[in-house]
Amino acid sequence: MVKKIALIAAAIIGVAVIAVLGMAATKPDQLHVERSALISAPPAKIFPIVNDLHRWTEWSPYEAKDPKMKRTYSGADKGKGAIYGWEGNDEVGSGRMEIAEATEPSKIGINLHFIKPFDGDNLAEFTFVPEGHATKVTWGMTGESPFMCKVMQVFMNMDDMCGNDFAKGLAKLKTVVEKAP
Repeated sequence: MVKKIALIAAAIIGVAVIAVLGMAATKPDQLHVERSALISAPPAKIFPIVNDLHRWTEWSPYEAKDPKMKRTYSGADKGKGAIYGWEGNDEVGSGRMEIAEATEPSKIGINLHFIKPFDGDNLAEFTFVPEGHATKVTWGMTGESPFMCKVMQVFMNMDDMCGNDFAKGLAKLKTVVEKAP
């Protein structure tokens, strides 16, 4: 009787694993997350705040997730070649980002390398598009989605998870910019 129950349990677990792997196989090979906000300021006023990695502590949503996060800065002071490394708790993990493109005042491209909790490389991009007396700021991230990420996506919505953080960061950036003289 115990052997029969164990075989049934093993079969159920096997079917569940096959179902999860099957669902993971249907997930896209590329991950893309993007959020936008309208900020009442010209691009020239917003661009420098994003282009200077030292200023990310003022608005990045990840700062609040780990106030004790260790940060290192290297390379250029700001703009292309500026590097920011971080090591934090389980929520922020660890990694490194480098500004690879800084086309003032319209676009910033950042190479991201995540180390923990999972190794991965992505490209983040900020665009600043004038809209009347305001600027539409878009924060996007694109990267490969290896099979383990696809398995995780069966259980969590990466667009919601990262997108909610991007939306919070853009709202905080809006506050920082609009309160500045």
